[in-house]
Amino acid sequence: MFILIPNCSLNEVVNHHGVHFLEKKQEKLVINKTNKNDILNRLGPPSTKSTFDNDLWIYLERKESKSSIVTLGRKKLIVNNVLIIEMNEMGILVKKKFLNKNDMNKLKFSKNTTNVISSKDSFIQDFLVGLRQKINDPLGQKKID
Repeated sequence: MFILIPNCSLNEVVNHHGVHFLEKKQEKLVINKTNKNDILNRLGPPSTKSTFDNDLWIYLERKESKSSIVTLGRKKLIVNNVLIIEMNEMGILVKKKFLNKNDMNKLKFSKNTTNVISSKDSFIQDFLVGLRQKINDPLGQKKID
């Protein structure tokens, strides 16, 4: 009993990921005036850079907290901010888009599936099945049921 009581905490534990205070920091970025160096100084390195275009940077901020005992400790999303920055070839900020947790869309996925029959897949499958049979019975003497 004495071991459990000191380990209990009434303070809320908040898990933070990404750039702290992203909403306030992004307000200081001015379109057509701020450059890459200013962005790196204010926000640090981006969470993600576009793989297709080096001038698109994405910054994330996410805060989660464990909810009350009644909900069995499920995590509660407090902050979920995303900042998308686009720069021109000279490194000047051209466009910025800030999204918060209210902008998140609830996506519905279809339960329908589409089966694709391809002769290429069936050839590979037949080849592998034949290879497995040759490994299991190299002399071809076992009877196949």
